[in-house]
Amino acid sequence: MERKLFAELIKWKDRAGHKPLLLLGARQVGKTWLMKEFGRRCFDNVAYVNCDAEPLAAHLFTEDYDIDRILFSVQTITGVKPEAGKTLIIFDEVQQVERGLHSLKYFAENAPQYHVVAAGSLLGITLGRGESFPVGKVDMLHVYPMDFGEFLFANAPQMYDVLRDGDWPLVETFASKLKEQLRQYYFVGGMPEVVADFVANHDQARVRQLQQNILNAYRNDISKHTTPTESMRIGQVLESLPSQLAKENKKFIYGAIKKGARAKEFELAIQWLVDAGIVCRVHRVKEIRMPVKFYEDLSAFKLFLIDCGLLGCMVGASPKQMLVGNNVFTEFKGAFTEEFVMQQLVAAGLRPYYWSSETTPAEIDFVVENEDAVIPIEVKAEENVRAKSMATYIGSHPDDHLHGLRFSMKGYERQDWMTNVPLYAITKLLSEKF
Repeated sequence: MERKLFAELIKWKDRAGHKPLLLLGARQVGKTWLMKEFGRRCFDNVAYVNCDAEPLAAHLFTEDYDIDRILFSVQTITGVKPEAGKTLIIFDEVQQVERGLHSLKYFAENAPQYHVVAAGSLLGITLGRGESFPVGKVDMLHVYPMDFGEFLFANAPQMYDVLRDGDWPLVETFASKLKEQLRQYYFVGGMPEVVADFVANHDQARVRQLQQNILNAYRNDISKHTTPTESMRIGQVLESLPSQLAKENKKFIYGAIKKGARAKEFELAIQWLVDAGIVCRVHRVKEIRMPVKFYEDLSAFKLFLIDCGLLGCMVGASPKQMLVGNNVFTEFKGAFTEEFVMQQLVAAGLRPYYWSSETTPAEIDFVVENEDAVIPIEVKAEENVRAKSMATYIGSHPDDHLHGLRFSMKGYERQDWMTNVPLYAITKLLSEKF
């Protein structure tokens, strides 16, 4: 498989004055594979230490921060002598060992010639609880599930080439094949282990089993790292997501968790899931203007699961529902399609928001900002694209010079106020940075 983030790793390796690199991301998004494969391709050798599974790692950093001693211990554990510029030193699950994260500061200050990369499945939780962090002494990259383009490259590389190299008429020629791949992505999602197994075997039952294993691992992490009360509340939030996303208005409603639920009761549970990378929180904005964050409304938000395949597994959506015909695009009030678009935006490094009116039912599904503009985005699961919210908003704000995006099943079309892009071509558009 190939990951687009690989190019960022190479840039980090070649950058003068690089710092230790920290990979952030949820469990099973491919951090370990990415680090090892990066080491295999780009270095003479790899010194890999799993700080969770290796008993000797427990005391690797507790005695002191003497880099020579730590490097000698790494050599003892791995059998690889670290050499500057030739060895990639990996500390996996670094949050599991005392002072592991803080040690990266001393690599940055006292041994900048070495290439050190660290990762952990619950690093966001560790940082959220105030553990010592080497502020300003590390570079950071976020790892997300594979996007639709990466899935295409693995499962149907010829279709990936159509999107990458073709013009819009060529993309339209292959629309039926691209729609078929889109259905498969909705079902499989982007968790690398699931994608790799599907590409090798195309076993639908196996896909669901692997996805269930990941969900079980998330639940185990919740129970392992929280109190019983916290665990129960986090679990309730997680289990409420499908019903929240199936609503016409997908704003998160605490009352949908249980009758009488209040924000103060569940806000820490939501934050835990966000910090663990299991969900993505999309806040409302009051105005669609730059900089978007100035207009953020912290009291209103949507919650999405990290991966559309995991969402399908959670709701028990059968292969028949998702892989045959257009059911997956029409069922669940477009929940899968909105989840899919959110996942692609986040994987592209964009921070999505949404807009809704305080006085009318009008809503714009997503709002993103790039270097040049703020872009309202409308998401439609079918070819029927009747909706007035975005057109009305843009028409009533002529001085803001907004140009909207609509993702739907219709072909590519550019109008004065809006561009329609097929859902199956979202990778092409995002790679062009709009």
